[in-house]
Amino acid sequence: MKTFFRKFFLTLTCALLAFAAVDTRAADPSVEERLADLEAYVNNSVRATAANTNVTSKIAGPGPGHNAWQMTSTALVLFMTMPGLALFYGGLVRKKNILSVLAQCMGIAGLVTILWWAIGYSLSFGAGNAIIGDSAYAMLKGVESGAVGAGYYWISDSMWAMFQLTFAIITPALIIGAIAERMKFIAVLLFVTIWMFAVYFPFAHMVWSTTGLMCGPLNKDAAIKALDFAGGTVVHMTSGWSALVLCIILGKRKGLGREPMTPHSMTLCMVGTGMLWVGWYGFNAGSALGADAIAANAFTTTTLAAATAGFVWPMIEWITRGKPSVLGFCSGIVAGLVVVTPACGFITPTSAVLVGVLAGIVPYLACSFLKKWIGYDDALDTFGVHGVGGTLGAILTGILADEKANSVVAGLKVGLLGAQLKAVVLTIVWSVVATAIIAYIVKALVGLRPTEEVEINGLDLAEHGEEGYHG
Repeated sequence: MKTFFRKFFLTLTCALLAFAAVDTRAADPSVEERLADLEAYVNNSVRATAANTNVTSKIAGPGPGHNAWQMTSTALVLFMTMPGLALFYGGLVRKKNILSVLAQCMGIAGLVTILWWAIGYSLSFGAGNAIIGDSAYAMLKGVESGAVGAGYYWISDSMWAMFQLTFAIITPALIIGAIAERMKFIAVLLFVTIWMFAVYFPFAHMVWSTTGLMCGPLNKDAAIKALDFAGGTVVHMTSGWSALVLCIILGKRKGLGREPMTPHSMTLCMVGTGMLWVGWYGFNAGSALGADAIAANAFTTTTLAAATAGFVWPMIEWITRGKPSVLGFCSGIVAGLVVVTPACGFITPTSAVLVGVLAGIVPYLACSFLKKWIGYDDALDTFGVHGVGGTLGAILTGILADEKANSVVAGLKVGLLGAQLKAVVLTIVWSVVATAIIAYIVKALVGLRPTEEVEINGLDLAEHGEEGYHG
């Protein structure tokens, strides 16, 4: 019996030692797996080694080419706000208010960045529920430069967070076009702070998060299986409809209709328009999340729609008013960019031209006639271009989306127009109600407008102690 137990314990000891000596590290991938990884990288698709947890990919981090395009796109989208939007809006106001517009753009950029780092990114892209994310990524916890997958297979998680930050910056900045020249700086900052939590973060989550209510491509359980490639609902509709409500609550500019309020520098406006157009390639083509065929298609459709609308708008002016204005060219280009945004990665080039034609007509009618008919003072036509244009783009996406342009459309085409209409209605109602509540809260806390004297003399000196021009 002793011999038996001696042999048994000896055998058990050897087995335990052998088990402890086993190398538990992941094995190198096979040549076939490495080749398949490279093919996946070139095609910007899922890694071949992702399904095999026993191996470690030789390119486990971000793919250099796709990540480089994401970094470039992020810089381009930031370029849209500063200096693009700042100069576009700045040229359209009177010279006594140009610095207030520039300060609002820069102030929003800083404020939103801090909010994004603290909790905004987490609320937008944390798992949470169908409406809003959670606090898992607060202060960008766990968002690492060397990790991938938060945004897409081959781009850095930190670049995904920064790319989305630039969208979060420009969206509230668009609103200031409607209330230009008549809202206090402190009121703008307080409004934007609350609005980001009440409107932007929830919509970024609902439309682009894998658990979002309206994320058709990524959430199989989405209640509304809608498509929004680069921000028709998230960016343009939320800002545009919020701008309409805010400018109505704020009231008209002093002297509107009794004194000239023409743009002080169409030169700056044109320069800003060109910057917006260039930056928009990061906005739209960058939303492909890699330098692939989808990005190339978005780049193409963006160009065609912008150029077409930029031609159609002033041609209508020429026919109806006798002259094609530079403002018409600028407004048409921006309208084309807005309307094509939700559709750019899902439509063909020919459809993009149609989008451009409609973008040159419908927002023009909104800016030229609807505003006068209803009587609101949308100073720089934020609602006419972004609210109306974003709504038009979301609807056209449901009509023109084509699986030839993007295979994701194939699984969503049936019932897509209905889903787009539901997303449009939800976006309008949510944005309008939330903005009205926020505006009255801000009005009660700090007031919305400066004194009549400050408004007449201009916001630059009173709010910022500086002038844009001297002599």
